[in-house]
Amino acid sequence: MPASAHTSATHLAAEVSSQPDNWAHAATVAAEHRAVLPRSGERVAVVGCGTSLFMSRAIAALREDAGQGLTDAWPASGLRLDRDYDRYLFICRSGTTTEVVRAMEQVPAHIPRTVVCSSPGTPVLELGDAILIDEIDEKSVVQTRFATTTLAIARWHLGEDLTPVIAQARGVLAENPAESLAAVRHAEQISFVGMGFGAALADEAGLKLRESCQAWTEGYLATEYRHGPISIAAPGRAVWAFGALEPGFAADIAVTGAHLEHRAIDPMAELVRVQQLCLLRAADLGLDADHPRNLNRSIILDQ
Repeated sequence: MPASAHTSATHLAAEVSSQPDNWAHAATVAAEHRAVLPRSGERVAVVGCGTSLFMSRAIAALREDAGQGLTDAWPASGLRLDRDYDRYLFICRSGTTTEVVRAMEQVPAHIPRTVVCSSPGTPVLELGDAILIDEIDEKSVVQTRFATTTLAIARWHLGEDLTPVIAQARGVLAENPAESLAAVRHAEQISFVGMGFGAALADEAGLKLRESCQAWTEGYLATEYRHGPISIAAPGRAVWAFGALEPGFAADIAVTGAHLEHRAIDPMAELVRVQQLCLLRAADLGLDADHPRNLNRSIILDQ
């Protein structure tokens, strides 16, 4: 059963449930925009804010792992313009985020700039080669399908076949989350861990729970978790691992009494499980998952 069958009918629930179809369509988007996506051998900077920064980190890790060239991920407000990049790839759902607009304006004119956006008629679309995916734009302030579809576009472009990942996500959405997430539904604290691009998605998972239901969450490289953060692990708390477990990791968590949540599935499909938890916990607390406190769809600063 879809997540929306077990939670209040929110925009977030509908957007979470649409992701497998969005990821499948991403193959077509990647093929259509091949000319403006990073080419093998290019030195690339991927840039975003918030969730888009985590997707930038994921893309950078995957691209370098694929041997396609040096790839850095930067927050738009901290973009280094003195590096010898061949292309900048910007990610901006709203198309109006001040830091992204400013960063795009500052990139030297002779260096190609590509921007992925889901909002027509916005400033970023005029500042670079645009990949407009308005069919997956979101009504919820909390980003889900825009971010993961952008990552799916990059993965298809890198030569990955996401068919198995899509099948895993469909399987996740077919579950009853009240049952499959029972062990973490009421956890006092959750630490997300992962390696490679899974580490970036682990950070994104923590952000989603903080945004949607004000949960106490943290994110770490799995190899760094034992260098201090493990001290927070205790009964009633959880450690949620994305991707393959590091050797000895499960045994180390068992000693703490914390619950270890882990499945042998792709981190993108695992992120869907966290998004379902967002819906469950927000409903438990009577919170509006579409409109987190203190947040807006776009951060527009005074000029």
